[in-house]
Amino acid sequence: MVKNILNLKAFLLSIKSDIQEKIGKILLRNALKIATAESCTGGLISSRLTDVAGSSAYIHANFITYSNEAKKRFLNVSQETLNQYGAVSAECAREMAEGLLKLTGSDIVLCTTGVAGPSSSEQKPVGLMFAACGYNNTITVKEFRLNPDYNRKNMKFMFSQEALKFLFDTLNS
Repeated sequence: MVKNILNLKAFLLSIKSDIQEKIGKILLRNALKIATAESCTGGLISSRLTDVAGSSAYIHANFITYSNEAKKRFLNVSQETLNQYGAVSAECAREMAEGLLKLTGSDIVLCTTGVAGPSSSEQKPVGLMFAACGYNNTITVKEFRLNPDYNRKNMKFMFSQEALKFLFDTLNS
């Protein structure tokens, strides 16, 4: 019970987050173009980034590649990766980022894949997300495990929040 209350407090604090504005300032200051490819976040990262006035100066392209077919067709994720590791995997997230960099030529890319719940088709736990960020000729993949008790809508928001924090940290490293 205490864990759920602490997670709820963290969630409520994160709603007031201005991280997308901070990211926008960094992208503008450095004249960087960004592209996103989202699965488990369903376009929420794109929505949050474009909520910032003037974001058209740095948003290059955003894709929702929810299905495995879309991941293969648009981002060149291999069938072998999907068969061996699944769509919810570090390997898939990395291939999504590689494909998005090639497709868009953007300076930085952010990709997400995960399980928002309430169930999973890949036998992976609800609350598991992999995010990949490609920047400065490096792709970094990070695994996140969130409280599986969040409802789907809150899980998607928390996934987007963690991915945006990851992006912010990458830009500042």
